[in-house]
Amino acid sequence: MKQKIHPNKQWFIDSRFGMFIHFGLYSSIGRGEWVRSSELMTIEAYQPYFDSFNPRAFDAEQWAKAASEAGMKYIILTAKHHDGFCLYDSKYTDYKITNTPFGRDLVAEYLEAARKYNLKVGLYFSLIDWYHPDFPKYADRHHPMRGNEAYRDEDIDWENYLTFMHNQVEELVTQYGELDIMWFDFSYDDMSGEKWDAEKLMNMVSQHQPNIVIDNRLETSGEGFGSIVDAEPTSYAGDYISPEHIIPPYPIKDVNGNLVPWELCTSINNSWGYDPTDCSYKSAKFIIRKLVECISKNGNILLNIPPDGTGKFNTQSLEVLSEIGDWMSLNGDAIYENGPAIGLEKPEWGYYTQKDDQTIYAHIFDGPLGVLPLPGLASSQITSVKRVMDNSVVKISDSWTALAFPDTTFVELHNNHATEALADDIDMVLEIKLK
Repeated sequence: MKQKIHPNKQWFIDSRFGMFIHFGLYSSIGRGEWVRSSELMTIEAYQPYFDSFNPRAFDAEQWAKAASEAGMKYIILTAKHHDGFCLYDSKYTDYKITNTPFGRDLVAEYLEAARKYNLKVGLYFSLIDWYHPDFPKYADRHHPMRGNEAYRDEDIDWENYLTFMHNQVEELVTQYGELDIMWFDFSYDDMSGEKWDAEKLMNMVSQHQPNIVIDNRLETSGEGFGSIVDAEPTSYAGDYISPEHIIPPYPIKDVNGNLVPWELCTSINNSWGYDPTDCSYKSAKFIIRKLVECISKNGNILLNIPPDGTGKFNTQSLEVLSEIGDWMSLNGDAIYENGPAIGLEKPEWGYYTQKDDQTIYAHIFDGPLGVLPLPGLASSQITSVKRVMDNSVVKISDSWTALAFPDTTFVELHNNHATEALADDIDMVLEIKLK
């Protein structure tokens, strides 16, 4: 199956694993990045958090190092979220980090550190701005001032807002060197596509950054595909689909049967912005297994790690990332540059992924009773089977069972067909080399 992405952007598919970082004024409040909307906070009520914002423990190298050591290949930061606050020194607004007690361009420091660790770099940019006076309020279902009678008959200049928004995006794609990803967020109701002057916006971004990878949220909220799956996508359809907190049941294809890249975005707990009361951290085992599932369906994972109000990752997040990194250091060959195993159905014990025409990986989550079947792979196709974690040889069984199922190879994970615990409880990976 053909992959629907430009060859210059193949790195995105090959990388498979990235870090998302939601950080802003809301991080010092600790009730999530939508706190202004969920609590109907006025600009005046939100202002004290701007006046006191000083993430004194921020260290861009901590972020980049943690991502790199966890085996992530790219990293994306919220340069500007819905509240309109900029983590960079925009000349089009005073509502920016350089006007807070912190006083520094955090985006610039983040990009420098990420590049030092050889990470591909991306910036998140909200199409929405709850601070700008010309963004709709009363009838907008997300704005903090929705339903507020003071804004019922407000007079806004939408064209002025679009000019402002486009100018801010142009700052990001012209003043910070080469960017690898632009992550727009998000479209809803009639606020979609050409409402954002999307074709003009996409053309401008592509002109300055011809190889940049762009998500599909100029058209969608992340709950739909947009036109990227159509026979003739719009010019602003994006390069990949961005489902949020959900893994598709199977690889996504366009109407012509071509594979469409996608990326699951999810958080290490249940919160995008820092929330000290959210202690539901996903385990390394859970995240690794979901990463394998995504790859088997041609997807990536963008895992959000929310820094606290001081700018640092907390202990729980760092511990999970460290465990993921330990596993990835041994098994990364079965993750990077992998995709669906063409022609092989999902086995009961886990997943297959495929690197090239001669390399299949078996990701074993549940150990067998006796020998392990490799359904869909006859022994005549296979030249060798090895454990990825230590490169040790796995014996192909010559028991009577193999004679009864000629389309399936059976391998011995334990001596003498014993049934024991897997050597790796997270994901026991076998490299299967084909003739």
